[in-house]
Amino acid sequence: MTDTATDQTLATLLRIASALERIAPPARKPADLTAADAFVWHPAGADLAPVARVNRVALSLLRGVDRVRDTLAENTERFARGLPANNVLLWGARGMGKSSLVKSVHADTNTRLKDKALPLKLIEIHREDIESLPVLMALLRADPHRAIVFCDDLSFDGDDTSYKSLKAALDGGVEGRPENVVFYATSNRRHLMPRDMMDNERSTAINPGEAIEEKVSLSDRFGLWLGFHKCSQDEYLAMIDGYVGHFGLQVAPEDLRREALEWATTRGSRSGRTAWQYIQDLAGRLGKRLEE
Repeated sequence: MTDTATDQTLATLLRIASALERIAPPARKPADLTAADAFVWHPAGADLAPVARVNRVALSLLRGVDRVRDTLAENTERFARGLPANNVLLWGARGMGKSSLVKSVHADTNTRLKDKALPLKLIEIHREDIESLPVLMALLRADPHRAIVFCDDLSFDGDDTSYKSLKAALDGGVEGRPENVVFYATSNRRHLMPRDMMDNERSTAINPGEAIEEKVSLSDRFGLWLGFHKCSQDEYLAMIDGYVGHFGLQVAPEDLRREALEWATTRGSRSGRTAWQYIQDLAGRLGKRLEE
C-alpha cells in the first residue's frame, strides 16, 4: 500500500472515530444529592433535577389516615437510620392523600432525624420513565445518601411490558436493589393493572394461572401495602376544621359545615382533595393567602 493510500485510510478511520464519538451518549455524571432534598429524574440526560420547593402539606394536616401514616412513618424512619425497610405501595381511593403522605412523611423524617443521619432524599420518577429505573438505581448505588424513589399514580395497561423492568429493579437481577434505595408508589389499583386486563390474560393463556401470576407478582415486590379508603362525613369535616385552624380562616362554624358539605355533594365525593379544594375556595373568598 502506498503512503498516499495509507494516509487516506487513516484519515477515513479518524473521521469514523470522530463521528462515533459525536453520536455516543455522554459519560454518566455521578449523582450529586447535596443540591437539595428532593429531585425529579430525567432519563434522557441521566439527570437529577433538584426541586427547590416541594409541593406538600404539613403531616399534621393529613386526617383520616392515622394508621397508614404511622406505618409509613415507621418504615421511612427505619430506612433513614440505615435499618432494613420495605418498598411501599399506597393504593386505594383517589384524593385521599396518598402522594401527599409520602412527601409529608419524607419532610417530617428529615426534621426529626436532623443531626442524627444524612438527609433522606426523595426522587420522583414519572410513570412513563419506569423503564429507566435500573439506570437510576445504578446512579444512586454509590452515593452515601439514602433515597426514596417515588412514582405517583403507577399503573399498567394493555400491552405495556415496562412492569418487567420495575420487577427486576425492585427485587431481581444479580445486584438486586441498592441497599440505600427504597421504592414508594401510589396507585388506585392494588395490583397496578385493571381487572379486565388480568381476566383477558387468563382467557387467552395456555396456562391461565401462570399468566395471572406473572402480572400479580409485581405487587408482591412491595413489602408494605397501605390501603386508602373513602372517608366518612366526620373525617371529611375534621379535615376541613384542621385546615381552617391551621391557616386561621375566620368563618362561623355553622356556615363552615353547611358550605363544606354542599361542596362535597356537588362534586360527588368526600376526600382530602375535595377538602383542600374547598379550603382554597374559602380562602380566596376571604382574601386570605394560604401560607405555611
